[in-house]
Amino acid sequence: MNFLSAEAAGAGAGSTSMLLMLALMFAVFYFFFIRPENKKKKTVEEMRNSLSVGDEITTIGAMTGKIVQVTEDTVTFETGEDRVRIQIKKWGVSTTAKMEAAEAEARAAKSRGRKK
Repeated sequence: MNFLSAEAAGAGAGSTSMLLMLALMFAVFYFFFIRPENKKKKTVEEMRNSLSVGDEITTIGAMTGKIVQVTEDTVTFETGEDRVRIQIKKWGVSTTAKMEAAEAEARAAKSRGRKK
């Protein structure tokens, strides 16, 4: 009888460590994959909601231009000197010039910090 109780106690400890490992793996996935992706989505959504006339943009198709009109879900922008106007959905805007400048400055500050 004593043998059976020792075996049952060992099985309980194994399942507890297995649950602990699964929880640890989920935490690692959350903090290294899910959370940064959600932050990035939130930043891009805020950028798209704050678009205004005169902003320089780059689309997901790599077209660049200056915004001339913004509606609730579309953006109209002009490309180059020929002033061709193109209308796209807001989700098609990849970056703005302000956003690219801020990212470049953050990278430069980070690299300066490493050199010290």
